[in-house]
Amino acid sequence: MAEHVLDVSNLSVEFHTAGKVVEAVRNVSFHLDRGETLAILGESGSGKSVSASAVMDLIACPPGRITSGSIHYRGEDLLHMPAGRRREINGRKIAMIFQDPLAHLNPVYPVGWQIAEAMRVHGMPAGDARRRTIELMGRVGIRDPEQRARAYPHQFSGGQRQRLMIAMALMGRPRFLIADEPTTALDVTIQAQILTLLAGIQRDLGLGLLLITHDLGVVAAVADRVAVMYAGRIVEEGAARDVFAHPMHPYTSGLMAAIPVPGRTARGQPLAAIPGRVPGLIGGITGCAFRDRCPHAMPVCATTSPPLVARGGQRAECHLLVMEPQP
Repeated sequence: MAEHVLDVSNLSVEFHTAGKVVEAVRNVSFHLDRGETLAILGESGSGKSVSASAVMDLIACPPGRITSGSIHYRGEDLLHMPAGRRREINGRKIAMIFQDPLAHLNPVYPVGWQIAEAMRVHGMPAGDARRRTIELMGRVGIRDPEQRARAYPHQFSGGQRQRLMIAMALMGRPRFLIADEPTTALDVTIQAQILTLLAGIQRDLGLGLLLITHDLGVVAAVADRVAVMYAGRIVEEGAARDVFAHPMHPYTSGLMAAIPVPGRTARGQPLAAIPGRVPGLIGGITGCAFRDRCPHAMPVCATTSPPLVARGGQRAECHLLVMEPQP
């Protein structure tokens, strides 16, 4: 049986701003196994990054706070453990690769010093930390790592900076990585290189990978399982091949329909799109959050939360699924 490295159960996160409460994540549950890639996908504002930030203890209070739920790392309760133990786990057992590496690299320090800093904080001797930094810079594809360790962030390209972030995440030999849209700001060629690099590292080290993205192409290339988020909820979850082949939720179907398909998508014709926008999350949501954009919306969608329907290894929240005949 696969080892559950991470278990998130009924997680809810809210933010207080201008006298209002934004329910950014609403009763979200998922797990991550050793060596597995789970992709959480959805539009901007769906709660993907907030969920990842909660796992890393990056929800600043105020204005944000975790209102309910649990997060367990290999059986340990992350939300109720002593602060010292949490610091031991973050960086060493759980690491995060951020979307914008330039915003997370200090412009006034050499990159080698910054990569080694995390392990110096955890007690690694400075000489050992520097040797490991150079080793990891070489592993992630930075040429002449000993010399480049003395360079500054602005002296690297976007793809190289993302490689540096991966090296920084690997310093503590973590058990799993959270990658928050790691390829968004990169061109297609560099995206492929970063994904190949992550896949190779994951395979070699047996890491679990939690991938946050809105790019379905990235998900199709690397994910074992997919969790589709909408308006703070996971509305569909299952094996990536099953979700792509037979999406259960209308939102997932809309996302799949928006992907151009060579040979089938007519040149010059408008691409399919989901009308409307993600609803505001202030003050809570009654019924189905997707109903105003859904082509199958029914009166019950406005008044009653959709049920969770499971078929095989897939599950989705939708009133329509209760009425459809099962195959």
